[in-house]
Amino acid sequence: MLDFIYYPVSAILWFWHKVFSFVSGSPDNGIVWALSVVFLVFTLRAILFKPFVKQVRTQLVMQKLQPQIKVLQKKYAGDRQKLAVEMSKLQKEHNYSPLLGCLPMLVQAPVFIGLYHVLRSFNRTGAASHIPFLSPTEPMSIADNANTANYFFSASDVQSFLDAKLFGAPLSAMISSPAAQLEAFGDVTRMSIILVAVPLMIFAAVATHFTSRASVARQVDSGTANPQTAIMNKLALWVFPVGVIAFGSFAPVAILIYFVSNNCWTLAQQHFVYGKIAAEKREAEVEPAPKPAPTAPAPGAKPIKAKRKQ
Repeated sequence: MLDFIYYPVSAILWFWHKVFSFVSGSPDNGIVWALSVVFLVFTLRAILFKPFVKQVRTQLVMQKLQPQIKVLQKKYAGDRQKLAVEMSKLQKEHNYSPLLGCLPMLVQAPVFIGLYHVLRSFNRTGAASHIPFLSPTEPMSIADNANTANYFFSASDVQSFLDAKLFGAPLSAMISSPAAQLEAFGDVTRMSIILVAVPLMIFAAVATHFTSRASVARQVDSGTANPQTAIMNKLALWVFPVGVIAFGSFAPVAILIYFVSNNCWTLAQQHFVYGKIAAEKREAEVEPAPKPAPTAPAPGAKPIKAKRKQ
């Protein structure tokens, strides 16, 4: 159903796996597969860098427009249609586009769904998967699963992924994985998955909190005073990180790696982009000092003698 998402995501993951396999000489290594997931995230975020910069600039424009928006809301409190027209005019005057503020999130959502499905499809044993928006996969035997391709990955790649373990935990395994699925990974215990997944869950939650904290700290006072904004800030700071931990037990180890690397990129990118915009603002505010009038004559020009007062 969503093959147009699954194939590109699996192709990028396949590419980075081949790169790190060539460098390390060990395609079955769990760190090689983990780095492939990390650089899949980095590839996506690099593609979305310019849209992210536009998103930030759009948000800053919206913050500057808040006083004018409040005036319009007060002026047209009883006429929603007129308010919408005037708001649209104001946005056009300042080249504000609401879509730019949502574009990075809109692109990342299908990639997350695609990665989740591709990782689940490496191990199609056990119970059938009927996840909303994902193509249902019927359970296979361990032998059939190991000999069946997974989108861009050949059957040998599937076997390589099943053999790869990150500190003893298979990358597509979950804390809540059924026992029948764990058998496909060979000698793997649920405790070995917990010992890897739980630290990743905590790290991802902490990274989510600090990423949200950095965003909230850059909001203007007029935005934080808004009750709806205050509620969203609390959700982002506390509820979302807790949600990451709650979701973590149902997520493959590779998805937890995705969360960690994605939040680390976001935190670094925010610091870089906002710092660059702040530097541009400081440069614009500094006016060049007027040049002093020349005291000496230009080369080749005769000196002008001052007239004596009589």
